[in-house]
Amino acid sequence: MSRLPPFSTLLAAGAALALAAGTALFHLNAAEPARWVWATAAAAVLATILVRIADDLRRRVWGVDIVAALALAGALALDQMAAAAVLALMVAGGAGLEDYARRRARRDLSALLAGAPRIAHRHEGDRLVDLPVEEVAPDDRLLVKPGETIPVDGVVTGGLALLDEAALTGEALPVAHAIGKQVRNGTVNAGDAFEMAALARASDSTYAAIVRLTEQAQGDKAPFLRLADRYALLFVPASLAVSALSYFLSGDPLRALAVLVVATPCPLILAAPVALVSGLSRAARHGIVIKSAAALERLAGVGTVLLDKTGTLTGGAARLVGRHPFGAWDGDTLLGTAAALDQASHHILASVLVAAAAERGLDLPVPTSVREEPGAGIVGRVGSRMVRVGGFDWIAAGAAVPPEGHALRRRLAREGVSGVYVAIDGAFAGALALADEIRADAPAALRALKRAGVRRTVMVSGDIAEVADSIGAALGLDSVLAERDPAGKVAAVREERSRAVTAMVGDGLNDAPALAAADIGVAMGARGAAAAAQAADVVLLTDRLDRFAEALAIARHSRAIALESVVAGMGLSAIAMAAAAWGLLNPVAGAILQEVIDIAVILNALRALGIRPPWRRPRLLSAETAARLSREHRDLAEILDRIQAVADRIDTVPPDESGRDLAAIDRLLRDRLLPHEREDDATLYPGLAELLGGRDPLAAMSRTHREIIRLAGLFNRTVAHLDAAGPNRDDTILRDARRLLYGLAAILRLHFAQEEELFHLLTAPPEI
Repeated sequence: MSRLPPFSTLLAAGAALALAAGTALFHLNAAEPARWVWATAAAAVLATILVRIADDLRRRVWGVDIVAALALAGALALDQMAAAAVLALMVAGGAGLEDYARRRARRDLSALLAGAPRIAHRHEGDRLVDLPVEEVAPDDRLLVKPGETIPVDGVVTGGLALLDEAALTGEALPVAHAIGKQVRNGTVNAGDAFEMAALARASDSTYAAIVRLTEQAQGDKAPFLRLADRYALLFVPASLAVSALSYFLSGDPLRALAVLVVATPCPLILAAPVALVSGLSRAARHGIVIKSAAALERLAGVGTVLLDKTGTLTGGAARLVGRHPFGAWDGDTLLGTAAALDQASHHILASVLVAAAAERGLDLPVPTSVREEPGAGIVGRVGSRMVRVGGFDWIAAGAAVPPEGHALRRRLAREGVSGVYVAIDGAFAGALALADEIRADAPAALRALKRAGVRRTVMVSGDIAEVADSIGAALGLDSVLAERDPAGKVAAVREERSRAVTAMVGDGLNDAPALAAADIGVAMGARGAAAAAQAADVVLLTDRLDRFAEALAIARHSRAIALESVVAGMGLSAIAMAAAAWGLLNPVAGAILQEVIDIAVILNALRALGIRPPWRRPRLLSAETAARLSREHRDLAEILDRIQAVADRIDTVPPDESGRDLAAIDRLLRDRLLPHEREDDATLYPGLAELLGGRDPLAAMSRTHREIIRLAGLFNRTVAHLDAAGPNRDDTILRDARRLLYGLAAILRLHFAQEEELFHLLTAPPEI
């Protein structure tokens, strides 16, 4: 069965049909039927206005509908039916536009509870029974299968629970929970099946608590006051006063009615909704769903933005960020050997290493004699070598770890990076660093927010302080709030709201209460939880944070156009009111003039359809070119890894070994890195500069090339002075070499990040 259109749409359509039918009847010399058709339409619209006014007065809201009601009532009372029909169409059309603005975009969003688990698997004797999650009771023995959401809060009783907790805590890497550890409803089983004992019913578990917190936060939002209603505080009394004065001075009720007709606030009722709905439409073409015109208006006033870390400022998934080979191994061999063995592993991080090796085109032979210890590591044969891959303790149990291996473990922990450690043939071979990297579009998006007028940016995360502070410092945020659970995020939002209009950007289930509590909640809907999308006012359908900066720019331009249209319409109406009060306009002529004013302000309001953020550029680089440039960077990552590894251990290995390491680094710099940097400066940068325009836009990055070349030259001269036996630990050359290596590592890491960001910006996806 098809759904009927909303009442406001039917009313506007009926008013338009009545106006057209009455006009046709009038021209066919059927004046009396025309009057009845016009009067019926006007009376129907007047009745709906009176109902809305009564509701507004009950809520102590003073709106522009009062003038429209008086004008319609006066036209009917004074038998000005044509004017009444025109007014009815304008008022009904404005109401329909407002209702459309409230409804649009919600139709495609899932409900808050769409992400909640529905079924649990309970042990009943020797059987496993599926039952609705609402029927789970404390102490029930449950089985959680791979990929399923934990149905209720509980404790692990069998197996190892490897859980993806990003939805609750923001932690991108899976967390292992052994027998006896508590697990929470809402997290996802990222490993093998395990057994648990329920500790609470579904209604008392973590997910339900977040739902209740979200509902409470939504209830704390102040009601939205329409733009038109704010201007009505001045316009309505003024128009009533002019109408009363014209009647007092002339004694002619038609003159007073004419004043009310031209004062009918159609520019207020129509211009603002048209501009705001146009802004909504423009945003939708950019992949931005703004749920209502009210939300767009609030978005335009945002001064503070809070951002979740995982999935918002970072990618939300583990990625290989460093290779730390030891001994004779290089980065590719270390990664390829570990990934080959991990092809047989069920651990979620194993797929990350396999994918990273595949990206680099590494050969991955099929492992044999594989044995995996869940939650600890895996051992097996790759070719002729016996390989162990896993946690540090797992590796240390089967291989001798040198002091620099322990130092590496401590450094990775300080940096908030997870290490996958590797031993080959009983010897410690190195570590592969995994982390949740900063999104390529995050730095540019934050700069765009500042240009759009945001005064304060804050990261609020459930992650540990060391990791959160590191991300915040790298992005230049104004403040970092770490280790915040959903209630803590809501508290942070409320504190910021006390100082400025505040937006919260997030993507996980744990962000939903904060999104609801903020003046504007923004969900990364392309990959986020349904709860976040439902609680938010704005949903970014493409997985790009810079879309939020565009949403902010569109909102501010739309509101500016709406205000411009309202002020212009009110000014023209004021002139028309003066003419009507002076007796120069009768009610019908006033209604026609009012229509002309309405059309003018609507056309002006429609300019919001063409809003384009000033910083948005057309696509300058093809995706293929950007992918090729990124591959070149990945190929050079081995040099960066090697530089860092040699610098870390240069004074802990025998002189002859450190001498060989330094000489190998020098060859890598001369044979691979420097030719790449010179080629970029000679051919790539001039082409990019021409595309970007302006006066030498890549001058600063070219200067970085020259600094890399200078440091590499200094290193080459330092290595040339080494003795054949290698550097002595007390030798100043050793200290100089280490200093140069750390300097090169730092500048290369920064330079690669700058180029990756540039390539990302120049390869923007097409608009939706």
